[in-house]
Amino acid sequence: MSAAFFRTSLRRAAAPRSFPRASPFRSSILRYSTQESTSTPPPPPPKSNTALFIGLGAVVAAGGVAYYAFSDDGTAVKSGLQAAKVKANFVPTKDDYQKVYNKIAEILDVDDYDDGSYGPVLLRLAWHASGTYDKDSKTGGSNYATMRFEPESLHGANAGLHVARELMEKIKAEFPWISYGDLWTLAGVCAVQEMAGPKIPWRPGRIDGVATDATPDGRLPDATQGADHLRNIFYRMGFNDQEIVALSGAHALGRCHPDRSGFEGPWTFAPITLTNDYFKLLFDEKWVWRKWNGPKQLQDKKTGTLMMLPTDYVLVQDKSFKKYAKAYADDQDLFFKDFSNVVSRLFELGVPTQQFVTPEPWIMKNSDE
Repeated sequence: MSAAFFRTSLRRAAAPRSFPRASPFRSSILRYSTQESTSTPPPPPPKSNTALFIGLGAVVAAGGVAYYAFSDDGTAVKSGLQAAKVKANFVPTKDDYQKVYNKIAEILDVDDYDDGSYGPVLLRLAWHASGTYDKDSKTGGSNYATMRFEPESLHGANAGLHVARELMEKIKAEFPWISYGDLWTLAGVCAVQEMAGPKIPWRPGRIDGVATDATPDGRLPDATQGADHLRNIFYRMGFNDQEIVALSGAHALGRCHPDRSGFEGPWTFAPITLTNDYFKLLFDEKWVWRKWNGPKQLQDKKTGTLMMLPTDYVLVQDKSFKKYAKAYADDQDLFFKDFSNVVSRLFELGVPTQQFVTPEPWIMKNSDE
C-alpha cells in the first residue's frame, strides 16, 4: 500500500466535513503547445471518445445537439477546429470529463514535491489563468488559456507555474480533445475537492486562443500591496469585498518559494488540506515582521514557521474585510459555501455563456466516490 494512500486518508480524516457528498458543497503553474491548425479536418475518429480536437464550442440543446463555431476574434483557427469537431460528431460527455478528473487526481500525491501534493500549484494555475479577466474590456480570463504564450507565461505572478503546466501536458497527451482552459480549471476543481475542500460546480466550454489573445502584465495581485490594491484587482474582475476575502481563503493551501515569489513558507500547519485555519490563524496568532533578506512578510511569533503576506494581513486591518474574515474564522461551513460559489465564478470568467455545454454546472465526483 502506497504512502500516497495513507497521506490522502490522513488528510481527509483531518478535515471536518459538514456537507454530505451528495450535496453541491461538502466540508473538507512552460510548454508552449497550442495544437492550433487550419488544415483540412481529420477523418472521423474511432468510436472511443479520445479523438483529437481542441476547444469546446458545442452547445447541448434540448432534443438534440446543436453546434456553434465561436469566432468572436475572427480567427480561422478556432472556426476550423470547431468545424472539424462538428464533422466528426464528437461531443465529450460528463463521463469523459470525469475520466480526466480522475486521472488528475491520480497524479496529485507525490513524495518529492513541496508538502507531498501538486494540488496547491494546480489550484494556483487555474486561479492565475482565470484571474486576468477585465470586466470592462471583457478580455482575459480562462477562455483562451493564454498563459501558454510569452510574455504572459513569464509574468512575475506566474513564476513557477511551469511546473503545473508541464504536469498538465501529461494529461493533455492522454485526453487530447480537452481544451487547455477546461483542463486547467478542471485541475483546479480537482485540487480543491481532493484536498478535503468543498465541491466546486464546474462546466466545460472554454476554447484555446492564440498568442495575440495574451493579457498584459499587472492583472494579478501584488502580495506586497494593501487594501486599495486588492480592491482594484478584484473589483476589475467583478468581485466584491466578501468575495475577495473568500478567495483569499485559498491561502490555506500551499506555500511560497523564494525562487518564485520571493516570499517563503506556508500559511498554515496543514498546507495540503483545505480548512478555515488560514482565517483562524490570522486572528489567533500574534504576527510579527520577519527579519530576513527577502521581501516584507510576517511570521507567527510562537513558532516562526508560518507566514502571512501583506495582502493577507490587511484582511484583519481593513474594517470591511475583517468582518468577513472573522465570520469565516468562526464558521468553516460558511467559508466552504462561499468559497465554492466564488471559485466556480472565478473559473468561468471570460467565457461567453453560449459556449458552455450545459446551462447548469456539473458536480464532479471525488476519486473516492
